Amino acid sequence: MKDYLRSIIRTSLQQFDLSNDDIPEIQIEKPNQPEHGDAASNIAMNLASVLKMNPRKIAEQIVDGLDYDERKIQAVEIAGPGFINFRYAENYLFDALSNILNEGTSFGKSNSLGGKRILVEFVSANPTGPLTVGHGRNAVLGDTVANLLEWTGAEVDREYYFNNAGRQMRKLGESVRTRYLQLLDYDVELPEDGYEGEYIKDIAQELIDEHSDGLVDTEEVDPFKDKAEQVIFDDIQATLKRMNIEMDSFFNEKEVYQDGSINETVETLREKDLAYDKDGATWFRTTKFGKDQDTVLIKSSGEPTYRLPDIAYHANKLDRGYDQCIDVFGADHIDTYPDVLSGIEALGYDRSKVDVIVYQFVTLVKDGNPFKMSTRKANFVTLDDLMDEVGSDVTRFFFEMRDPNTHLEFDVGQAKEAGEKNPVFYLQYAHARIHSILRKIDQEYTFDVKDQPKLKLLTHKSETALIKSLLRFPEIIQSAADNREPHRLINYLEDLASIFTSFYHDCRILGEEEELVQARSALAKATAQVLANGLEILGISAPEKM
Repeated sequence: MKDYLRSIIRTSLQQFDLSNDDIPEIQIEKPNQPEHGDAASNIAMNLASVLKMNPRKIAEQIVDGLDYDERKIQAVEIAGPGFINFRYAENYLFDALSNILNEGTSFGKSNSLGGKRILVEFVSANPTGPLTVGHGRNAVLGDTVANLLEWTGAEVDREYYFNNAGRQMRKLGESVRTRYLQLLDYDVELPEDGYEGEYIKDIAQELIDEHSDGLVDTEEVDPFKDKAEQVIFDDIQATLKRMNIEMDSFFNEKEVYQDGSINETVETLREKDLAYDKDGATWFRTTKFGKDQDTVLIKSSGEPTYRLPDIAYHANKLDRGYDQCIDVFGADHIDTYPDVLSGIEALGYDRSKVDVIVYQFVTLVKDGNPFKMSTRKANFVTLDDLMDEVGSDVTRFFFEMRDPNTHLEFDVGQAKEAGEKNPVFYLQYAHARIHSILRKIDQEYTFDVKDQPKLKLLTHKSETALIKSLLRFPEIIQSAADNREPHRLINYLEDLASIFTSFYHDCRILGEEEELVQARSALAKATAQVLANGLEILGISAPEKM
């Protein structure tokens, strides 16, 4: 409907003889107050400075020039300084409700991003330990954004970028070797800054089970590092699967070294006078891109900073033909990722094709206080620990229920609630409750499947409010996808469940005339479908019984 309203407004604007550049974006919003109609546009106010006219006068001329289908629009009104308010026709509501029932599991999908290939890179933790609560928000945010983009027609690939080389992995291998020897009663100490988690002992024990004491004299760290990487990556993938997340590809940082991309990147920057040597290090002239000082690409030790392989990796992404590359980063990257964007711009790529989602960090709390969960995995809480405590659906939901730009306090007490105080259970109960109602209707009534429900019987204000709420679902998906904000969908679903509760309170379904029962059950079925579709996008189950 929003596209239709924009279309008829744009047609009416032709009377003003404006150029395309003169016409601002035609915004259509839902009024805050239902009495103001179903949709509103402020286009008249936005044109006031262009046309040098009173905005209310502009609104009157726009409305006079509107040519609309009365089956869709019942009335158009002007309010306040020049808002144009639209009221939907009942026939439109009934036709649209019928479409929801017909489209079923596809309702809400669009083709707005049809033909676009998008890569979403998220999680990207190096294989040095289990995924922690700190990785959870990244994982869920990335996967849900990918779901939203798929629902708007894009072809989406999910990619995990990792580095299994360098100092951290060396320390990991040395730590496993130490635990291996200790378990065989050798008197050795962990290396400084070694990994102390119980999972290191578990990996060492697996090596003993496989090799007995055959690795005691092995000085090389690789057998221990390689085993650790394999075990940890298996653990990471199992954790992601438990959260209903499946990656399409894993990209190893070593690839940009092996294919020569690192050297090519540095040489290209040198040719453009954007890289130079100083104090034994190689520097990137980030001052050319607005920074206060230049940035080190290669340390005096010869070791690249993470920016250099990241620039090469992003060039690799764009070389693979993606129309958009989305990165999901924690707030600790907020000062550093712009260097990577400057780097790909310097290499001649369109930096606007890289979109970065920055999320704030997570704190576990209970009763308003920091919550320490017992764990055998060292001094951090793993995602598996958290899912063991509150369940995978709840874990996922709580990670996506707030704006990514805000700090998230994960309330473990609320998450463990099994009633309506828990927002994910509130939605799941709403879905299950509707199916319970529909099962009772099936037991008491025998509607002929050939008979279409008489939706025109749905004239109660609570029925109308519920239909209008259902019709907002596609635009909510589009908005959440465009803004990379899954919480918008959660807010909508919670509102929908509340509106259904009001409908069910005001309009009993069982015990009415059969035609009205059939119409109201159709409305309930459409509501359950929208709840199920929304929960699917969020990666959460929609049980029919609870």
